[in-house]
Amino acid sequence: MGAVVVIAEKPDQGMKLAAPFPHRNKRGYVEVAPCDQFPAGAFFTWAVGHLCELCPPEQYDPSWKKWTLEALPLIPQSFVHRVSRGKKDQFQVIRSLVHRKEVTEIVMAGDAGREGELIVRLILKQCRVKKKTSRLWLSSLTKQAVVSGFHQLKSAESTEPLYHEALSRSCADWLIGMNVTRAYTLLLKKKGVDSLFSTGRVQTPTLALIVKREKEIEAFESKPFWEVKATFRVQGHEYEGIWHKDRETRLFDQPMAEAIAAFCRGKQGKVTKVKKETKTLKPPYLFNLSSLQATANKRFTFSPKKTLDVAQKLYVKGHISYPRTDSSFLTAEEGKAAKRIVQLLKQEDAYASLFPLDRDNLLQDRRYVNQSKVTDHYAIIPTDDVPKVQTLAKDEQLLYDLIVRQFLAAHMREAKIAYTEVETLVDERATFLTKGKQLLDQGWKQIIGLSKDDKDEDIPPLEEGWTGDVKHADVREGKTKPPSRYTEGQLITLMKTVGKHVEDDELEKVLMRTEGLGTEATRAGIITLLKDRQYIEIKKNVVYATEKGKLLIEALGPSLLASPEMTAKWEQRLFEIGRGQADAHAFMEQVKKLSDHLVKEAHQRANTWDFSSFDQEALEEKTKKRKKRRPTYVGSCLACDGKLLDRGEFYGCTNYEAKSCRFTISKTILGKRLSQANVKKLLQGETTNVIKGLKKGSDTFDAKLYWDKEKKKLGFQPVES
Repeated sequence: MGAVVVIAEKPDQGMKLAAPFPHRNKRGYVEVAPCDQFPAGAFFTWAVGHLCELCPPEQYDPSWKKWTLEALPLIPQSFVHRVSRGKKDQFQVIRSLVHRKEVTEIVMAGDAGREGELIVRLILKQCRVKKKTSRLWLSSLTKQAVVSGFHQLKSAESTEPLYHEALSRSCADWLIGMNVTRAYTLLLKKKGVDSLFSTGRVQTPTLALIVKREKEIEAFESKPFWEVKATFRVQGHEYEGIWHKDRETRLFDQPMAEAIAAFCRGKQGKVTKVKKETKTLKPPYLFNLSSLQATANKRFTFSPKKTLDVAQKLYVKGHISYPRTDSSFLTAEEGKAAKRIVQLLKQEDAYASLFPLDRDNLLQDRRYVNQSKVTDHYAIIPTDDVPKVQTLAKDEQLLYDLIVRQFLAAHMREAKIAYTEVETLVDERATFLTKGKQLLDQGWKQIIGLSKDDKDEDIPPLEEGWTGDVKHADVREGKTKPPSRYTEGQLITLMKTVGKHVEDDELEKVLMRTEGLGTEATRAGIITLLKDRQYIEIKKNVVYATEKGKLLIEALGPSLLASPEMTAKWEQRLFEIGRGQADAHAFMEQVKKLSDHLVKEAHQRANTWDFSSFDQEALEEKTKKRKKRRPTYVGSCLACDGKLLDRGEFYGCTNYEAKSCRFTISKTILGKRLSQANVKKLLQGETTNVIKGLKKGSDTFDAKLYWDKEKKKLGFQPVES
């Protein structure tokens, strides 16, 4: 048996996988010395995300580089990949390792999902290596999980369908994106709208949902309404009630509301109905990625992408299980392990006060432990690698705490709430409704924390038949409100549950089965893409459709691309490919036909376009601003052989991903902006021009800046003002 090469998806993941074994760091990889697990030693290396990418159109046909309507649709005979720009150095590291003579086995150790499968297999194809290959499949990166995972490697054949699923997805997205984006961009340009209009099978129907809500808000006409509220004094108790008829409290006729209030004043009221009901609320399900993103957005206004990024950091550190999961359940094995995790959390100071819990395990509760509802990965829970919470970064603390409390809450009893409804009849004619609520038993809520909705709504103890007086009766005016715009968290939930909002029963079944638009791993990226494409704006966590976004959806009209139907059926077929139940080649043939159909449809739609109601000047202005934001080269990086670019708020190295180079220079130094001219001087070993008005505490001073090579940071050369 020879040496082994282990290929992870990211540098920090590769380091974590190598950590349990005797090792030393090298440039672009970690060398593991011979040990029980690797008798001939091993090399742990990594991709930097997608190390390989699909080739651009011009590599299939040079004439495809120029955007023309005549060339569409672009249909390559077969798809070709290349090493992504800026990542060739790391690719060379991997290629040299897998081709070493002493290496006899390769372990694919990307994230345990279809994208991780695609990333590593594409690298191996580019390396043109044919050696024994196996698959490491992990749901957590604790030391114990890593060691156990290497003892239970899967065969490469068992996970290959996931590769075909991911490859089909990316190739199909290329076809739709390249063809439909070019078609609409070029056709809209003919109409005088000069901007890039990116389209895609998930981003476009998601945008359509946002635009639909925007149109509902724009079309909404607010109407005034009136409600009658009365204060009653009965048996020494005072309470308020609101007039209703068949539980409708709003009146759209002000004179009628005034008449009801006038009628009630000075009259007697009688308690005609007292209804009491106690409800129990079960503890929440464990988190999957969507529910974690929605909750973190509501609680901390984290964007879905931020939640995923922070969760990934916690996962790589070994503190939580794999975050890109669509399941809220545990396997029986994880259910057993959960008992130990609870005991470890009890010893952590941050959570000791939450104990004792009502039970120490979940094994017999199918609400949490249900093998049939676990697909590739189980729910997001803390692992047995419990950190000192205060040592985590602030955002990591918040998210870790959220996951821990959700997990501990599952071990608690139900919460109990008592609801009371009282009806008071005035002079045998006007009926008033009073509602009360009391939290009888916090149960699991004491772990999660109480919300505004849990606040008691006190009403006095009343009995049917009691009578009293109407102390006050007033009319209060209100206005009907349009539907609310989505928050980012609500948008994630909407994308997942979009099947509930369609009228076609068959389509609804498909959407519910595929869990809506996108996947757990891609939804955050889709929202980010819509922001980057300037189709939506996020203001104070609220999602707004821009003029550009609305114009694209108007241009598409009833196109299949703008509805959830296509992507739902697409996801279903891809799921089947990933399970080895459908043919990838047949799927791609269908996508080629669809690409041709969508291009022809675009030409037909163009004949009906009328954008006179859109603010095209604002659209053009945004496009101009967007073009100015391209990073500018300012000089060579002082930490590696990369290039330093002006990235807007800072100057950063191009080798950030390829070599994990973290060299940056902030644009704001002690309250003053650092110009490109001065940064160029620093990079050439010179001092800057005098920068006046630098602020340190309450003092201000003038100085020249220089790069201190020994301390590897900026130095200050004060000058007299």
